[in-house]
Amino acid sequence: MNAPSTSAPSWKFEPLDPRSAAMIDPDGSQVRYGSSVFAPFFHEDDLAAPGVDRVRVRVRWLGTAGFALEFQGTTVLFDPYVTRASLLRCITSRLVPDAAAIAAHTPRADAIVVGHTHFDHALDVPAIAALTGAQVYGSRSAVTLCRASGLPEARLHDVEGSPGSDPVVAEVGPFELRFHPSAHSRLALGRVPFPGEIADCDHVPLRAEGYRCGAVFAVEIRVAGRTILHLGSAELIDATLGVREPDLLLLCAAGWTSSRDLPERVARAITPRAVLLSHWDDFFRSIDKPARPLPAMKLHHLVERLGRANRDAKVGIVPLLGGVWV
Repeated sequence: MNAPSTSAPSWKFEPLDPRSAAMIDPDGSQVRYGSSVFAPFFHEDDLAAPGVDRVRVRVRWLGTAGFALEFQGTTVLFDPYVTRASLLRCITSRLVPDAAAIAAHTPRADAIVVGHTHFDHALDVPAIAALTGAQVYGSRSAVTLCRASGLPEARLHDVEGSPGSDPVVAEVGPFELRFHPSAHSRLALGRVPFPGEIADCDHVPLRAEGYRCGAVFAVEIRVAGRTILHLGSAELIDATLGVREPDLLLLCAAGWTSSRDLPERVARAITPRAVLLSHWDDFFRSIDKPARPLPAMKLHHLVERLGRANRDAKVGIVPLLGGVWV
């Protein structure tokens, strides 16, 4: 995204939805809903390392917990979900990936990482892998889903380690990936939605409830001297994470109020230098429309608590399909 204009201030309604009363402040620094600050707003270079000669990693938000990380011609996708089926489809139908959206928004991938296998994280993975030839890294449930969708076994990687073992490590070009065991927030009346494993995919495509959670990972990414942590659910296992002071934390916001003291635990266990919030958007809405928040997200409270718990960290959001340099 371009740097803020130096011309006379004017309110603008992109990249969020004007029907949700969202506006970006005239200086482009934060997003407001009505008179309340929703979240600080990151521009492309706000998190970039100083110095014009420093190599940079591109981090692009795909909506929900999805991200594309790009460096020196290698692209790794995390939880990509661009189909964004309507709520009615999710309730009444088997879910089919949107081939046009996939071709338009995820045309290239060398690897795809699946943090867990709910539909809004895993539905598009087999189709994207089929289109791009990408390797897939995830749980046994992710491998089962991709195998049933016809992907060759040689491109499927089960990264579930045995209890108590060191995190599984994988290399994709310049990227080193470490798969730390994690947890899903208990956002469905105190329970994890659709728990259990995907064990039977004989009837692909599946309905939404068929996308069982499977194992959950916090994925540590090391590339170009940076450390980035992808947390695709608003929960963590503090004692087993072992990632301190990453340059950037990609933090899922959905369900954060169901996870006890999550902002404070994030600050205590991880102490990130910057936090890019994700999965705050209404993912039943087309990816070709501006993002708008899920109901009762309370994102401004999350931002405030993260800021109080870790005063040195920058916290913010980017527009749908926008990104930052790290």
